[in-house]
Amino acid sequence: MPTQSATVDETAAEPAADRRPPRRLSALARHEWVVACASALLLAVGMIWLIPPYAVWIMSAGEIRPIIADPARTIIGDGGDPSGQAWLLAWDGHALRHGLDGLWNTNAFYPDTYGLAFNDSLLGYAPAGLFGSGPGDAILRYNIVFVLAFALAYLGGYALVRQLGANRVGAAVAGAVFAYAPWRYGHDGHLNILSTGGIALAVAMLARGHGWSLTHGYRPRRTRPGWAIAGWLVAVWQILLGFGIGLPFAYLLAAGCLAAVVGWLITGRPALGRRLILADIAGGLAFAAATGYLAMIYLRVRELHPQTPRSWEYIALFSPTWRGLVTAPRPSLPWGTWHEAARAAMGNAPNEKVLLCGFALYALAGAGLFASIWTIRQRVLLGVAIVIGVLLALGTNGPLYVYLFRYLPGFDGARTPGRLILWPTLLLGVLAAGLITHLSRRAAEASRPEYARTAARVVAVPLLIVVLFEGMPRLDHVPVPVAPAALAAATAPLMVLPSDEGIDLSVMLWSTAGFPTMVNGAASIITPDHQAIRDLMQTFPSPPSQARLRELGIRSVVVVRDRVIGTPFEPVLNAPPTPGVTRRDIGPDVLYTLD
Repeated sequence: MPTQSATVDETAAEPAADRRPPRRLSALARHEWVVACASALLLAVGMIWLIPPYAVWIMSAGEIRPIIADPARTIIGDGGDPSGQAWLLAWDGHALRHGLDGLWNTNAFYPDTYGLAFNDSLLGYAPAGLFGSGPGDAILRYNIVFVLAFALAYLGGYALVRQLGANRVGAAVAGAVFAYAPWRYGHDGHLNILSTGGIALAVAMLARGHGWSLTHGYRPRRTRPGWAIAGWLVAVWQILLGFGIGLPFAYLLAAGCLAAVVGWLITGRPALGRRLILADIAGGLAFAAATGYLAMIYLRVRELHPQTPRSWEYIALFSPTWRGLVTAPRPSLPWGTWHEAARAAMGNAPNEKVLLCGFALYALAGAGLFASIWTIRQRVLLGVAIVIGVLLALGTNGPLYVYLFRYLPGFDGARTPGRLILWPTLLLGVLAAGLITHLSRRAAEASRPEYARTAARVVAVPLLIVVLFEGMPRLDHVPVPVAPAALAAATAPLMVLPSDEGIDLSVMLWSTAGFPTMVNGAASIITPDHQAIRDLMQTFPSPPSQARLRELGIRSVVVVRDRVIGTPFEPVLNAPPTPGVTRRDIGPDVLYTLD
């Protein structure tokens, strides 16, 4: 007894500072949002980089291969669009480093202006472009941001559904389907389409800031102006990534604000704090300013290039059918190989037409219509919204997209309505989370108190594992061609041959070493003047081609031998000496300098 008392007294006599930090650190490490952030990051690294090789081996008894052999020399996808988007990240950082001077008039697409607006600008990622330089750093940067985009999508989905009222496992399922739904891997070369996390996170923060959830409605005492302004800032960041995903988000956020105002008016105008009102005004104005600024830029591009709007017939070429809802893209690990025939039957651009959100998700959401923590009215509204979203995603093959095309500015510039499947995916996740939370509570209630938490997890966690398994990818990481030595020796402005939508994406990536002004450039917009230069350069070094280059001030032409063979540009390799240009062979490639 004396020894025990002495021990107790000794412990009591220890300074508080010696005991509290470990406890605080331990509590912090166990905090829900620390765990959620860490889980989102670890899950993204595991799903994209680590787990799939072993899953491939288990499923096919094949050889385990690393997903990324060298993250500074290989890039996700086919090496085409990802190379162009790696250039975008680098250019945004380059422009930011120089005070945004010449932001929209990039080094590529010369002499066209507003080249950055030929694609989604990815301006929100500009700070990442401040670090590193050259193609190697651009590739590494892209690979890191690619993984972080999945992590943020998971975290955003988790935060939103948690705020709505689901439990942790239910929210994890919603985050998993929002980040790893099979259809998303059809866009493994489109970072702008995969970067959706800011959408869910902004809505979650705005809901938290306004003290609103599905389970409790509006609670004035739960309002947090700081969260509201944070939500608006995240929304601004999301819209700055581009209108490919941001345009529907902007319209839906505006509609949500209008619905909130109407709801406030018809429910007796409950008191709103002055700070919350100011936060909404400031945040709403910031979002409107960012959206208006981008709209102004893209409208300017339309003025310069009237062919930019898409025709209804053109959109029909990229519109999915109902079959797309049960078809996965090739990089889907569980379903990609099985659905090869279904994709082949889709014709052109099958990756834009595969819409599989997940068979497990369909089952969970379907059951969630009948058993859930959400009210019957909420479930009906969610179901109706899902149906509307799916009909819109079908584009010209559905009855509703025509109204977006005709009456909402901006949609006539989008060619791929299938990307609207993002919104049904999110709502299906909300329904699934309601079911899982309901099942967890029932399991806990049916168990002894000391086993309630374990029983709830036994019911819910296997469902999360099934959803994650169905969302596993098998992504290609292809080597990126090394820039030719002749390019480093060329004097800008310059042009690289051949020039087409394939090679120009690699040339853009190569140009991150100094960003020389060049004619080359590939984007969703091809201007007539740009194509005319490409066509004329098939005759280089003919007098007409030289005259056009001199008119533009072009001083060098680089010919990449292994890419030009088999193309209409191939005769330039054996062109006889021509007055006005000097030829120099540098390794296997050729550098022409205009005298």
